[in-house]
Amino acid sequence: MKILALTLLRALPHEEEATTLAAAYHLRDFNYFQRGSLKEFASFFSKTLAKRVPSGGRSTVEHHEYLCHVHSRSNGLVGVALCDREYPSRVAFTLLSKMQDEFLAAHPVESSWHSVRDDGSGSSHTPALTFPALDATIEKYQDPAEADPIMKIQKDLDDTKVILHKTIDGVLERGVKLDSLVEKSNDLSMQSKMFYKQAKSQNSCCGMM
Repeated sequence: MKILALTLLRALPHEEEATTLAAAYHLRDFNYFQRGSLKEFASFFSKTLAKRVPSGGRSTVEHHEYLCHVHSRSNGLVGVALCDREYPSRVAFTLLSKMQDEFLAAHPVESSWHSVRDDGSGSSHTPALTFPALDATIEKYQDPAEADPIMKIQKDLDDTKVILHKTIDGVLERGVKLDSLVEKSNDLSMQSKMFYKQAKSQNSCCGMM
């Protein structure tokens, strides 16, 4: 059981794309040379899904052997957890809610995170936001049992239905395919796009692709 990425984003109706506010990754189980591309794709999936889950909703999207859990709040703050299938979705959503609460406590003035701009590589600038709690959380909660003290948050989350989508293509607009978004994305380097094509054609080691 593991969490590969935790991401907090801003997804406002008047903005064409979601903006990454903070992110943490746990990719040590992957080949060193894959980690850069995997981080880019985790960011790409998070931004893609953040704009497509309705405000105030929760959704789980399958992608090969991974699940992307998305929690979108009405204020435009979206949390995304990329986990393997063994990681309990109940714990993942509880963690996302906890992280959103802690982020808002650290940045209570909405203008502070509404003004963040994305540099196109999954990191933020002008101004940079600091949220070290995300890095500590992704390490601590690799073991779902650590979530026991915060499971009381789940009572509020249980009132919101989780929508399960079989594939990311199922979340996209009609006629739009993941391959097309990958090709057009400015968030992905040419190396990562080539990695995606090779992994897909060879059905190789990286299930995230």
